[in-house]
Amino acid sequence: MKDGFVKVAALTPKIRVADCAYNTERICERIDEACRYGASILVFPELCITGYTCADLFWQETLLLAAKESLKQIVEFTKGKKALIFVGLPWEKDGKLYNVAAVICDGHLLGLVPKRYLPNYNEFYEKRHFTEGCAEVEWVDAFGSPVPFGMRLLFCCRELPELVAAAELCEDLWAPNPPSVGHALAGATVLVNLSASDEATGKSAYRESLIAGQSARLLAGYIYASAGEGESTQDLIFSGHNVIAENGHVLAESDRFGAKSIYTELDLRRLSAERRRMTSFETDSHGYEKIAFHLDIHETELTRYFDPAPFVPSGMADREKRCEEILMMQAVGLKKRMEHTGSRHIVVGISGGLDSTLALLVMAKACDLLGLSRDAITAVTMPGFGTTDRTYQNACELTRRLGAELLEIDIRDAVNLHFRDIGHDASIHDVTYENSQARERTQILMDMANKKGGLLIGTGGMSELALGWATYNGDHMSMYGVNCSVPKTLVRHLVRYYADTCGDEETKAILLDVLDTPVSPELLPPKDGVISQKTEDLVGPYELHDFFLYYLMRFGYAPAKLYRVARYAFSGVYDEETIKKWLKTFYRRFFAQQFKRSCLPDGPKVGSVALSPRGDLRMPSDACARLWLEELSVSVL
Repeated sequence: MKDGFVKVAALTPKIRVADCAYNTERICERIDEACRYGASILVFPELCITGYTCADLFWQETLLLAAKESLKQIVEFTKGKKALIFVGLPWEKDGKLYNVAAVICDGHLLGLVPKRYLPNYNEFYEKRHFTEGCAEVEWVDAFGSPVPFGMRLLFCCRELPELVAAAELCEDLWAPNPPSVGHALAGATVLVNLSASDEATGKSAYRESLIAGQSARLLAGYIYASAGEGESTQDLIFSGHNVIAENGHVLAESDRFGAKSIYTELDLRRLSAERRRMTSFETDSHGYEKIAFHLDIHETELTRYFDPAPFVPSGMADREKRCEEILMMQAVGLKKRMEHTGSRHIVVGISGGLDSTLALLVMAKACDLLGLSRDAITAVTMPGFGTTDRTYQNACELTRRLGAELLEIDIRDAVNLHFRDIGHDASIHDVTYENSQARERTQILMDMANKKGGLLIGTGGMSELALGWATYNGDHMSMYGVNCSVPKTLVRHLVRYYADTCGDEETKAILLDVLDTPVSPELLPPKDGVISQKTEDLVGPYELHDFFLYYLMRFGYAPAKLYRVARYAFSGVYDEETIKKWLKTFYRRFFAQQFKRSCLPDGPKVGSVALSPRGDLRMPSDACARLWLEELSVSVL
C-alpha cells in the first residue's frame, strides 16, 4: 500500500449450482490464494455462494439457510486476513429476498449491499425472486450482531485514507444512473461489481467498454468479477469475464470461459490527485454510512505496466492515427495564427536537428491547409562555430525537397564582432560563447520575419521547456511555437511517421538521417567534423526526463514514488544510480527554469501535459525545489 498502490483481485471460482458447501470451499481457496499473492481487495461474482442460476430454488428455505451458514463460515475463515472481501449471496430481510454483496474483513461482516436494478427482460427474471435494494441504510441482525444494510455504504481504510470502497451488482452498471455514480461522488475511489453477466456474441467488448468508461467518468478504480464455470448451462453461458480498470484504462482482463483470477494494482493516490485537479468533480456524501476497516501497510509488489514512453502512441495503427492527429493540430494552430495576423509568410531557423525539422514539416502542412505555395516558407540555415556538414546538408536538402525558400546566413563573423564589442575571448568556450550564437540567430530570424512581413515560428519542444534547455531571448523566443507541447520522445515519432508516409524516398532518407543524428545545439566546435556537444550527455536522457515530466505533471507523483516507478519501468535499461542522478537534475532544472516558461510565446496544446503559463502550469518562477529534493534524497538512502 506504500505510495498509494493497492493490489486487488477479481476472482471467479468454479462452483456447483445450489451446493453452498462446495462453493464455500472454493471461495475460501481463492481467498487463501489472493492473500498469499498480497491482494488487499478481493471481489467474487454475484450470488457466488449459491450460484446465480438457482432460479426458483431461491424460494427454498433450505438454500437460503445454507447460504447464510456459508457466509458465516467465510467470515470466520477470514480471521487474521487483512483484506477487504466482497462475496455474493441471497439475503432475506423483512420477508423479502435481496441479492446482496457481503463485505468482510478480518473475521468481521462489515456490511450488506443490495442490488438496486433487477433485470427482468429477455433471459433475465430477477424480479421473480428478488426485491430492489433501497439506498437508505438500516441495521439488520447478522449472526447476533448489528450490520448495516443498504446501497449507501462506504468502506474506509484507516491506514490509507485514499482507499474508500463501495459496491454495486451487475445490472446496476448497465442502468442509466448506476449507484456507482453516487458512490464516487460520496468519496469512493474503488468501485466493485459482483456480476453474473451471461455471454453472447460481441457482448464482452461492450461490457469492457462500460467498465472502462465508468472508471473514467468517476475517476476511480473499477473491479468487475463475473460468474463463470459451474453456473447452469441450461439456457445460458457464463464466461467468467473479469475486468479491472482505472480511470478509463483496462489494467487486467481475464480470458473468457473458465474459472479465472486476475490481479493488478490500483494507484489510489493518482486517482485522488485527479479528483483534486478536476474542479467539476463535485462531492456529496450526504446519506452515506462510513464503515472503517484496517489493512496492513506494506510495499505492494508492482506488476502493472508503466509505459517508459508515456507520450508515444503504442502500436502501429494507433501511432499512425495519433501522429496524423498531432501534426494536424499543430498545423491548424499555425493556420489560425496566420489567418488572424494576416500573415502570408512564415520564417524558421533550420538546423538539421529534430525540432526544427518537425517545425518545418508542420509549416508545410499549414501552408497546404491555407492553399499557399510552400515558398511562403523561408527556412534560414545559419552555420556557426559548431555546425557540421551532416546537419547543414540535411537542413538544406530537406528545405529544397519540401519546396520552401532556403536562405543561408553565416553567423560567425557577426558573433566574433559581438565578442569584440563585449570584450569576450573567443577561445573561451563558455556559456557566453554558446548563447551569443543562439541570440544572434534569433535576431536574424526576427528581423527576417519583419522583412518578409511574416511570423517567426519557434522550434523548441516541451522537453527543452521542462529543463530550461533554451537560450533566454534566443531560441527560447519566437512569434508562435508549434512544438511547445511536444516532448522529444514524441518529436522522434512524428518525424518517423512523416518519413514513413510522405511517399518520397529522398525525403524519407533525409528524415531518417536526421533521426539518426545525435541531439545537439551545435554551439561548440566539432571534433574531426563530428558533433562534439551531445545534449543528453549534459542534461540526461530525454526518455527519462519525458517520463519524469509526464508523471509529475499528469498525476502529481511525489519524488519517492516517481523514483520507484521509474526504477520499475526502466529496469534493465538504467541502473538506480543513473535514474537518481537524472531525477535530481530534472527537479533542480524544472524549478530553476520556470522564469523561461513564464514568458513563452503562444503555441498549441496537443496532449494531456503542457507547460504554458496561461494554461496548464501556473507556477511561480521563484518557487523552491527543496521539499522535492529532500524527499528524493531520503527515499533513496
